[in-house]
Amino acid sequence: MPSAHHLDPDSSMWDELAADLRIWRLLRNMSQTQVADILGVNHSTVSNYESGRSKLPEKHAETLDHVWRTGGHFVRLRRRAESTHDPDWRRQSTEYEANSAVIRQYDGLLVPGLLQTEGYARAGFASAGIASGDEFWNERLSRQTILKRDEPPQLYVLLDQAVITRHSGGRAGMREQLEHLLELSELPHVVLRIIPWEAGSHMGQDGAFKMMTSSKGSDVVYVEAAHEGRLITDPTKVRDFGLRWERIGARALGEAPSRGLIADQMEAMK
Repeated sequence: MPSAHHLDPDSSMWDELAADLRIWRLLRNMSQTQVADILGVNHSTVSNYESGRSKLPEKHAETLDHVWRTGGHFVRLRRRAESTHDPDWRRQSTEYEANSAVIRQYDGLLVPGLLQTEGYARAGFASAGIASGDEFWNERLSRQTILKRDEPPQLYVLLDQAVITRHSGGRAGMREQLEHLLELSELPHVVLRIIPWEAGSHMGQDGAFKMMTSSKGSDVVYVEAAHEGRLITDPTKVRDFGLRWERIGARALGEAPSRGLIADQMEAMK
């Protein structure tokens, strides 16, 4: 398990924030339990902040700056950390996904990786200039096993109609993918809904994202991007994505009409 000794403040702003939290606490001769009392959390939460296992929320940074009179040090450091790219975000998001009790995902361009067939996935790899997609497909296939667990996560997926009408992997390959979507949509732990063309403009056009809720109820969001996405852990920003999810979902068809739309598209590809 990570500890403060594994932090690398020179390479990571988040590690610098975690290290500074420990340094400032020790300078004040305070225990982690005392800091926990200030923040209204338990001792293990502060330990996780200092080791880098969890990221200090902005509201707690504001509290520390106020109580310790640091002149906004922790808020500034946290905002700088949040604005920089972390190359470990994608790996972290995969871990969150594997341990999720609930997953809510929206995509307006592609079938999400958890729902992809091999043909569809490999067509995407090829379009990205990846000569051999074996490693990427094996990683994606491994991720998909969570849907076959004895206690799989509840998966809620919103897809723009563009996703099911754009041919990827040829007509036969796309038909196979659509058939797979229909099969998955019949599973008791999967809800798949389509946002039709008639819905017009909606908030999802800003880009794809995935909300993941752990069994303990904590939420994170992974925002997709062309090269590397962004992992969002700040509760306030996560709540904003929750509202975004609801607004997008308000434009979507119900489950049965969505399956009908997918089936119609399959027929059009014969």
